[in-house]
Amino acid sequence: MSRVTITGLFDNPEDAADARRDIEAFGISRNDIGLLAHGSEHAARDDDGSGAASGAGTGAGIGTVLGGGAGLLTGLGVMAIPGVGPIVAAGWLAATLAGAAAGAVAGGATGGLIGAMTDSGVDEDSAHVYAEGVRRGGTLLTVQVEPDQAAQVEEILLENGAVDAAARGEAYRSSGWTRYDPAAPAYTPDEIARERDLYGRGDTRV
Repeated sequence: MSRVTITGLFDNPEDAADARRDIEAFGISRNDIGLLAHGSEHAARDDDGSGAASGAGTGAGIGTVLGGGAGLLTGLGVMAIPGVGPIVAAGWLAATLAGAAAGAVAGGATGGLIGAMTDSGVDEDSAHVYAEGVRRGGTLLTVQVEPDQAAQVEEILLENGAVDAAARGEAYRSSGWTRYDPAAPAYTPDEIARERDLYGRGDTRV
């Protein structure tokens, strides 16, 4: 039987970190866990001004989101996506996005983001909600599992605060949103903070 991908969007990076640790404790390999986070909190300029990612960013920082495990930092990438700005990716999702963006114009990364999710089994409507959620400061976990592991992994995501994609999409649409738009301006840190205050943990949680 083919493997399946279970996806969860988190408003708070700490919740995503907790879910990732619980999924590993369940027995899922780090290689099968993909992570995507808005980079405004997680990318900080080094002393040489290079702009390379470090754990010194504001908010949770890379160390908190990734749980401080050096193994998960393998494959860590920082790239810019139109409509989102800088993102931090790790695991299989980082490799997928890097491949999609290699040699492409900036918009290629956007197509890679939606395409990576739909190609792995996420329906297109949910993929757009997840992409918009990352644009608004969320953290995405995508986990590739055997079919008999799917229900437990989904439960772990929900127990740690993953939002209900359908309900969140309705909330976005109620304010005029229709789908992820790469031409839209990236959210500022202040706007991201307001989004988190608006939704908080559990407002659209199953």
